[in-house]
Amino acid sequence: MFTIDAHLDLSMNAMEWNRNLRLPVAEINDREQGMQDKPDRGKATVSLPELRSGEIGLVVATQIARFVDRGNPLPGWHSPEQAWAQTQGQLAWYQTMVDTGEMVQIDNLEKLENHVTVWNNGLPAESKPIGFILSLEGADSLVNLDYLEKSYAQGLRALGPAHYGPGRYAFGTDSSGPLGNAGRALLKKMQELNIILDATHLSDESFWEALQHFDGPIWASHNNCRSLVNHNRQFSDEQLLALIERGGVIGGALDAWMMVPDWVRGQSTPESTGCNLEKMIDHLDHICQLAGNADHIGIGSDLDGGFGKEQCPYDLGTITDLNKIPDLLEKRGYDASDIEKVMHGNWLGFLRKAWS
Repeated sequence: MFTIDAHLDLSMNAMEWNRNLRLPVAEINDREQGMQDKPDRGKATVSLPELRSGEIGLVVATQIARFVDRGNPLPGWHSPEQAWAQTQGQLAWYQTMVDTGEMVQIDNLEKLENHVTVWNNGLPAESKPIGFILSLEGADSLVNLDYLEKSYAQGLRALGPAHYGPGRYAFGTDSSGPLGNAGRALLKKMQELNIILDATHLSDESFWEALQHFDGPIWASHNNCRSLVNHNRQFSDEQLLALIERGGVIGGALDAWMMVPDWVRGQSTPESTGCNLEKMIDHLDHICQLAGNADHIGIGSDLDGGFGKEQCPYDLGTITDLNKIPDLLEKRGYDASDIEKVMHGNWLGFLRKAWS
């Protein structure tokens, strides 16, 4: 079934992990045997052939580069200008994938509809380009708001103001604070350009202020439920209901520590915690119970977002295994119409409304 994944860090894997995503995952992992610079070496799950094999024909693909000020222990760049340059290198990779026919950029409704038609034409998936919608995860690299206009001209269509820690425009995961003047100005410019606000990673204070000051389209590309895994990275039921009221879609994420409680980094394993794909269904189903329908859920896997097989469901070998989700939903009592909504329909409906 044609599938949309609303969050993949493809260019980060290509440019910072030095992975040739045109190769099958098995070849990527084979080349990384013996490498020890990152804990997920040899444990990748994502590549372009695997996306095609799983009929994942459209993804929201990120640029990401954090600015870190003095005293911030997180990894990142020491100036916004450096962070901007990093995102431009990532953009160059996407553009090269377009030039080679591997990918196609989707930035308006006509391109979206044409791409969906291509993926539903009955021809083998191996011959089809992966569509991508460009998203910026964390706004730190925007030197000033003129750079948001530059990014929009490059095809940027979604933006999350923060990632981890304190950012230049908002506070993110594991930090606490409001947007402030810079964040509010960013949201105003985003609304003028009709850029989708990705609420993922916003601290609680920044989240509520963003909803107050932004009247454009909002989604949460990769977010699970705080009531099931109690951490500020997840959204509370109150936050989820606010997104539902605004017509948002929430993408279920497949990072194990977000899926199961009491995960201990470096000690827990997917097997020891019982972390399988069913756990993501638990989170999606919880959102459905809040909403009273299946109109606000989708997939935003975040696979290979700085982790690999060591920290994702044990019954997922590569991203191709997202094609197991329809059967899991059917076992929970979801009908064919609702299953299509989860796999692609809700994201498509959101985009059609946002871009009409």
